[in-house]
Amino acid sequence: MKKPILQIIKFTLFSISAGVIQIGSFTLFNELFRWRYWPAYLVSLVLSILWNFTFNRRYTFKSAANVPVAMAKLFGFYAVFTPLSTWLGHLAETAGINDYVILITTMLSNFVLEFLFCKFFVYKNQEDTLTTKSKQEGQTLL
Repeated sequence: MKKPILQIIKFTLFSISAGVIQIGSFTLFNELFRWRYWPAYLVSLVLSILWNFTFNRRYTFKSAANVPVAMAKLFGFYAVFTPLSTWLGHLAETAGINDYVILITTMLSNFVLEFLFCKFFVYKNQEDTLTTKSKQEGQTLL
């Protein structure tokens, strides 16, 4: 019972840090560069995904899973989530909903869905496989 709760806490903390990156970069693109919602969202999402994947693989799920395979699985998630959330965000923006309300709503749904996807698909049967030996043998953190 402790392990899942600890994973949720770690995932939450890393997701918060990824959220800071996403909101910070989104704000930069939206306010400073005056990008439209969807490109600002898309670039900031990619930055947060890379950050979140790296730390959650290493510290939350402690997985020695093949990085390209794990990343490809997560890419599959985002191949569905990103176009759908970008399209829905664009529709919401054109309906006059505040960009930051759209962003926060999208980020919260991403948080829950990504945790479940990683836990039950990306790292299924591969959690806690990152040992001290595999770290010393030069496995990459990404």
